Amino acid sequence: MELEPVIGLEIHVQLKTKSKMFCSCDNTGEDKPANTTICPVCMGHPGTLPVPNAEAIRMAIRAALALNLKVNLHSKFDRKNYFYPDLPKGYQISQYDEPLASEGYLEIETNQGKKKIGLERLHLEEDTAKLLHQGKKSLVDFNRAGTPLMEIVTKPEIKSPEEAKVFLQELRLIMRYIGASDADMEKGHLRCDANISLRPRGEDKMYPKTEIKNLNSFRAVEKALQYEVKRQSGEWRSGKINDVTGTRGWDESKGETIPQREKEAIHDYRYFPEPDIPPLNLSQEEVDAWRAELPELPADRRRRWQASYDLKTADARLLTEDKLLGDFTEHVIIRLAGELEGSVGATAKLAVNWIVNKLVEVMSEKKINLAQLPFEVDDFVQFLLLVARRQVNSTNAQILLRKMVETGKSPEQIMAEEDLTQSEEGFDIKAEIIKVMNSHSAQAEELRVGKTALIKYFVGLVMKETKGKADPVTIEQEIKKQIGSN
Repeated sequence: MELEPVIGLEIHVQLKTKSKMFCSCDNTGEDKPANTTICPVCMGHPGTLPVPNAEAIRMAIRAALALNLKVNLHSKFDRKNYFYPDLPKGYQISQYDEPLASEGYLEIETNQGKKKIGLERLHLEEDTAKLLHQGKKSLVDFNRAGTPLMEIVTKPEIKSPEEAKVFLQELRLIMRYIGASDADMEKGHLRCDANISLRPRGEDKMYPKTEIKNLNSFRAVEKALQYEVKRQSGEWRSGKINDVTGTRGWDESKGETIPQREKEAIHDYRYFPEPDIPPLNLSQEEVDAWRAELPELPADRRRRWQASYDLKTADARLLTEDKLLGDFTEHVIIRLAGELEGSVGATAKLAVNWIVNKLVEVMSEKKINLAQLPFEVDDFVQFLLLVARRQVNSTNAQILLRKMVETGKSPEQIMAEEDLTQSEEGFDIKAEIIKVMNSHSAQAEELRVGKTALIKYFVGLVMKETKGKADPVTIEQEIKKQIGSN
């Protein structure tokens, strides 16, 4: 019997607002001393009244629209009642039966192709406090209590751990593109619980499931689900399907899931409408206005770049993973296309090659990001114009780019200071080739009898003789003429 996984995700995303969900407290408390960004409202003192954060509602609606969800024009807040040290009021303000948005999907792409993952709902709630465990004691930091939080629930349509990871990565990208959240899993901006069960392939019936709590990285999500597939397969083989049910956590050090305290059932929370907050009523005009505010989303940008600039799938994906880098690249391509003759595709290929393969590498070495580059887009465009017009060869161009990153000087200034300008004046390229071939006669003979891999070797030797001044393309063409391989 072949079994297949059935996976659903519950994702919590912290919203990047200035203040908390129902009070005016600073919403950047994660970097502040413990219990300093709190007030009577978020601490649940008697007599205080919550006031919904309008910006959080706007952000959540933009997120819902970006995820193809239907925004409900009428929704309401509810009290979710349970006792735990991280919940100062003894209840959490959430949304139960009338959420902000419902019935949507997010399209993902894996090695198996494209697939739409259904979304059940998106609702708003407030975050809980943070527990810090020290031996037998637990400390509570209430700075996080009351932070605006979106919960996004998928339908059980994810069929593999890989799909779950790719879904979360695409969701993170969208949250960053629309400015709703930094969605950094390591900082708890994006947290995920996963529900997983197995069933015979081809069946529609749902079987007992396991919930895996508080997965804090994409790797943890994938590894925990892979482990659960193996564990639950063993339970099926042993005839213990019902033993699968329960709540588990992921132990990174052991590489396995471990049992945790059982989560309350829905009826245990005793949901009822929040009496201090009126229902949320929106107009279609408001929703349409927020839809118009949405930027181009990652998947749309990838498709457009591949169609307009003829980019490889891998390059388009890499450049959309960092919105700033993508914006920088597009500005460069547009400016460059206005200066160079030829197709936009060729111009884009030149720009992307130097950005992806060279600029990103230098930034990584220097441990800086795009915002920290000491030069402007125009400087990089001028650099690429020098390359395209063969005023600097590829070797010296790499030196030039590195100097630009290190000093912030213009490419023209560095070219003059470092004497990097490409010039064949004073060189007889043909004579230089004959000279290096005579001094490396054994390799030259191998080249003549067909070992064409040595062409690059001789190009390098001639470049060395000309102190990097000559054009390697011209050198290669002349070598091919001399050996008759043109």
